[in-house]
Amino acid sequence: MFKILKKQILTPVTKKMVIEAPLVARKVQPGQFVIVRLHEKGERIPLTVADFDRARGTITLVFQEVGKTTRELGAYEAGQDLADFVGPLGVPAELLEHGRVMCVGGGVGVAPIYPKAKALFERGVEVLSIIGARSTDLIILEDEMRAVSHELHICTDDGSRGFHGFVSQKLEEMLKAGVQMDEVIAVGPLPMMRATVEVTRPYNIKSWVSLNPIMVDGTGMCGACRATVGGETKFCCVHGPMFDGHLVDFREAIRRSQMYLPQEQAANEACRCGGGK
Repeated sequence: MFKILKKQILTPVTKKMVIEAPLVARKVQPGQFVIVRLHEKGERIPLTVADFDRARGTITLVFQEVGKTTRELGAYEAGQDLADFVGPLGVPAELLEHGRVMCVGGGVGVAPIYPKAKALFERGVEVLSIIGARSTDLIILEDEMRAVSHELHICTDDGSRGFHGFVSQKLEEMLKAGVQMDEVIAVGPLPMMRATVEVTRPYNIKSWVSLNPIMVDGTGMCGACRATVGGETKFCCVHGPMFDGHLVDFREAIRRSQMYLPQEQAANEACRCGGGK
């Protein structure tokens, strides 16, 4: 069993949990993820690692309550156990050893951006960051991102704080102003990542994105998480989740992400997520 050591409410729909998982913490790298099952009758869901502490043997997860299982997990409290916690899975992010990298996080995508920015910052790379959300109350991990960024920009869709607009629009503004960058890492909703890589494409800046399609086994056997990258079929769980965003077929990825919306809606409506088993 994997114990929840700490729980923090970041926004009305976003939770942060520190999990006791020493074997996973010993090996995990920025960019990897875990698959969690709450109890023996629960489904398996992939969650990106938002932070880790090898000395304490802990993994930090940040998740948004968007479906039945994340809503159920959000009702769990410190002291409760998770039945399964499998990882680390996926390929670690390819991070530069020097230069300037722009880290762009949208919504809950700031959570998987953070460990990458932190690793870059610690190795001496100049880190510029843009994080955003629909409104001020939905911005997460601002203090953590500020601590590992040489420059941090806040964006809100409604203009309630910082730049009024999308993170991709702020990035475009900076590029047009002549800000130089060696790479861009963007994590967030699929439309946000697609918009970001279209901004960087004319500048020929290598742009990484993190895909989070439906996953089942996490080992590449089921094929549910397939995506087309550079005209080839890739399994995000074993070939990703990080890919060159300029090569990703986002139109297909968005279409596949909507395949099970009726089933997800039915599960949500039937859910009585009190954290019980």
